[in-house]
Amino acid sequence: MLRKWAFRAVIAYLLFGILMYVYLFFIANSTIPADLKGTSVDPSTFLNGRELMLSEEYSKIRNLLFFLSTPYEWLFYFLVLIFGVSRGFERWAKNTSRFHIIQSAVFLFLLYLSAYLATFPLEFISYKFSKMYHISRQTFTGWMKDEVIDFWVNLATMFIIVTVLYALMRKFKKKWWIPAWLLSIPFTIFMMFIQPVVIDPLYNDFYPLKNKELEAKILVLADKANIPAKHVYEVNMSEKTNSLNAYVTGIGSNARIVLWDTTLNQLNDKEILFIMAHEMGHYVEKHIYFGIAGYLLLSLVGLWLTSILMNKIVSNKGEQLKISGVSELSSLPLFLLIISILLFAVSPLTNWVSRYEETRADRYGIEMTHNQKAAIQAFQDLTKSGLSQVNPPLLVKIFRYDHPTMLERMEMIEHYRFKKNP
Repeated sequence: MLRKWAFRAVIAYLLFGILMYVYLFFIANSTIPADLKGTSVDPSTFLNGRELMLSEEYSKIRNLLFFLSTPYEWLFYFLVLIFGVSRGFERWAKNTSRFHIIQSAVFLFLLYLSAYLATFPLEFISYKFSKMYHISRQTFTGWMKDEVIDFWVNLATMFIIVTVLYALMRKFKKKWWIPAWLLSIPFTIFMMFIQPVVIDPLYNDFYPLKNKELEAKILVLADKANIPAKHVYEVNMSEKTNSLNAYVTGIGSNARIVLWDTTLNQLNDKEILFIMAHEMGHYVEKHIYFGIAGYLLLSLVGLWLTSILMNKIVSNKGEQLKISGVSELSSLPLFLLIISILLFAVSPLTNWVSRYEETRADRYGIEMTHNQKAAIQAFQDLTKSGLSQVNPPLLVKIFRYDHPTMLERMEMIEHYRFKKNP
């Protein structure tokens, strides 16, 4: 029976991978509409022939790896359960100590290390392709350094979550999801508060913008938007990538507007000012806080559904999955499997909301700067630096894009009608 389940799961994964490969490489259409040929959204007007070819190749590979990685994670958790690996880790953890907190630490380390080793090949393939297409500039040593930091940061975060979660499961049995959700509220806010000042600096160096003339221009925009900003931060990313980026992170007094130094090096001041105005739009429209509220709402529904599904699965298939009870540590792969599936299922909705907010920020940015040419040039440069598709396939947009496509963004800017001053 176990071999049959495992065989079917592996075959289903391979068939899914083949179908996605056929869809992305032979069926999906990423060409732009005929009536937009020769316009500013047409990649042939700002990319040369080689860049167009590389953009299509790299985008297809990257999209395929995206669609392969999540089901691969599901397959891993499923196989860990049915082959009794999770139960074996639980026995090992219980033999180590009688204290639940130490048992959680041992079990989680064994499971997380196994998951990391299992998914490492896909991560490495992604890194190698990014190097091959000159997106990444990172050495293997530098990449592995970030991987190790990522491993321990995620492990420490998961240790806190799992220890508290399973303590609640043991105490509240079927209603554990309610206190778990309530505790997730301050924890989420705390993590967002410390992210810019504690976690992000582990990976990169952050410092106030060196170009004081440009900073002064950005702060003028911030003043117009009534944003109490004193600094704009830049981060050293040129040793790692050729891609461009800027973002808003953190909340409250730790909120930061950050520019990658690659953006500073490759874009002119007018393009950067549009990007900064875009990021200020997120701040002005309180997208970070709406994001937190949305995340907490989805967490409530997700934890409730997870509790129902875990109870049913353990009751009906617990013996086959080697799980003796929901509150046992051996059920953690099942918990992670259900959460991962639910997150993937809801991703079209969360991506749609994010794309809406990004469109709002684009509108805010163009209203602030009144420079359509610079905005379109910025999007063209972002496309070129990341070898992105201007018009990605529908499934890719639905499941992967939390920003509007470059075609949509540039078309909106091209035809934007400015508000009339009263």
